Amino acid sequence: MDTDAVILAGGLSSRAGGFKLELLIGGKPLLARVIEVFLPICTNIIIVGGYSIERLYPLIEPYGDRVQLIWNKDYEKGMFSSVKTGIAEVKSPYFFLTPGDYPFLTTELCKELLKEIPGIVKPSTANRGGHPLLLPRQAAEEILPLEDSADLQQYLHTKKVKRFLIEDERLLLDIDTPEDYEEAKGKHRL
Repeated sequence: MDTDAVILAGGLSSRAGGFKLELLIGGKPLLARVIEVFLPICTNIIIVGGYSIERLYPLIEPYGDRVQLIWNKDYEKGMFSSVKTGIAEVKSPYFFLTPGDYPFLTTELCKELLKEIPGIVKPSTANRGGHPLLLPRQAAEEILPLEDSADLQQYLHTKKVKRFLIEDERLLLDIDTPEDYEEAKGKHRL
């Protein structure tokens, strides 16, 4: 299946105490871990940068042409502006969408999500939704005209979303604070 991935990497990292996409988990930068989940299964990997975009270039450089970095000039408007910037570049019939701060995503999970199409698919556990989302390109066409003040959850509430149940709650862990980072490092050792 021809699939793209959109990884959101334009945030301010204001609560993380540093530029979180450079943080090391298991000796590898957080963004690199997320990129490598999608390399085996995606045709194009689109990174949406904003704040400190220059710090992303060395993180994506090892992946060559498979990964493209685009700039969201409106990153200060929030994550939804990065969603729209990234999905505007989608060319495949389906695409994954995730923030770049989920250290425990796996290629295996993404392959399982692909088995659930057609439709929108979202992993979840313990009544909590996670990432990556898997969406048809038609969703991009519906999201792009929405106001920047909207958000992805508002859009998803208008759609039938298939929940793919997962057992590993680590898959839902994102890194927003120094405490999250310490928790992720501890869980990586498990």
